[in-house]
Amino acid sequence: MTVKSTILISAAAFVLAGAAPALAQTEIQWWHALTGANNDVVVKLAEDFNASQKDYKIVPAYKGSYPDTLNAGIAAFRAGTAPHILQVFEVGTGTMMSAKGAIKPVFELMKEAGETFDPKAYLPAITGYYSTAKGDMLSMPFNSSSMVMWYNKDAFKKAGLNPDAPPKTWPEVFEAGKKLKAAGFDKCGFTNAWATWANIEQFGAWHNIPIATKANGLDGFDSVLNFNSPLFVKHLTNLVELQKDKTYDYSGRTNNGEGRFTSGECPIMLTSSGFFGNVKANAKFDWANAPMPYYPEATGAPQNSIIGGASLWVMGGKKADEYKGVAKFFTFLSDVDRQVKLHTESGYLPITKAAYEKVKASGFYKDKPYLETPILELTNKEPTENSRGLRFGSLVQIRDIWSEEIEAALNGQKAPKAALDAAVERGNQMLRQFERTASR
Repeated sequence: MTVKSTILISAAAFVLAGAAPALAQTEIQWWHALTGANNDVVVKLAEDFNASQKDYKIVPAYKGSYPDTLNAGIAAFRAGTAPHILQVFEVGTGTMMSAKGAIKPVFELMKEAGETFDPKAYLPAITGYYSTAKGDMLSMPFNSSSMVMWYNKDAFKKAGLNPDAPPKTWPEVFEAGKKLKAAGFDKCGFTNAWATWANIEQFGAWHNIPIATKANGLDGFDSVLNFNSPLFVKHLTNLVELQKDKTYDYSGRTNNGEGRFTSGECPIMLTSSGFFGNVKANAKFDWANAPMPYYPEATGAPQNSIIGGASLWVMGGKKADEYKGVAKFFTFLSDVDRQVKLHTESGYLPITKAAYEKVKASGFYKDKPYLETPILELTNKEPTENSRGLRFGSLVQIRDIWSEEIEAALNGQKAPKAALDAAVERGNQMLRQFERTASR
């Protein structure tokens, strides 16, 4: 070999070596269901984590509504193409818990990855929902929220209502709705999103009345629905009557109708505290929120609210290095200052006690009390068996059954009591079917 050819070969080898890529990052797929301002939060979190280290890359992907995302995750697992992280709304908790082998429990993930992890550092009202009876956390709390009453302060002024003294009880809401309707809000005095969350799930907890036996399913999947009791019937009867002249107007099963508030059409709306980002971005009027209303004759009401929003489930069947990346991301999410920023900018609850205490100590809530409202609801009283939360298998599908029956009552097709009787009966049939399937 000539000297010239040796030099050429050495030069080529040097060029190839220089062109060789650095060690590839391990990609972590994250499927979620957040849109608008909340989607921006997800994207920013992924970007910040990716910039904080070089080994892992979080790749977020929007997969549709909460039910769509849950269904997509289940289908992907069966096909062997599940993401590493799946955002699942709280009503999917029972379904995910029963999917043995499909998930990697968070408490195991963090321990195996060697990440510092103390379940007691998180707000108990949140972690209890996503933990076993022994206190083992199965999923990582993420965008936790509760239901609050958003109201249009400008509309209140127009109707002669005090914008700094919103209604506290349901009778006061009904009266305010009538005055707002008379003041020109003729399509909708008040409304709610998430029909069953508002009128069954949160309603039961806030009034300390059960929606099912066995602590609303938290103490066992063989619970029996029983929310066809007098106060539920009274409430639905009131809504049916007020629907007739649009003092109350139904806004759907999910949160698709939330734009009726930000557009100014509905001056009172009960929906998630996580609605904050959209209200802040889109409402062209002065607004605020307040705790959910209650019936004053209900003994001990108000009790405490239950959480909404979603948590992050880790899917099974992944490599150890991929799990290590997921665990590092969860540690990143739990950072106190990051939780403070998330809470104050997105409106979702801080998931750790330290983050909440830091925000409160800063005086932040004095100017923005609407961000503390859901926390005060969740911690209003020590939870009871009726207000710890709920956990039913197939709850996504069961919610549709409940919504069908509520709609039948509102449309005048069924009496309120008959509608709730049917909602309970049909729901119990589905619970028994879920038990049979889960036990196989």
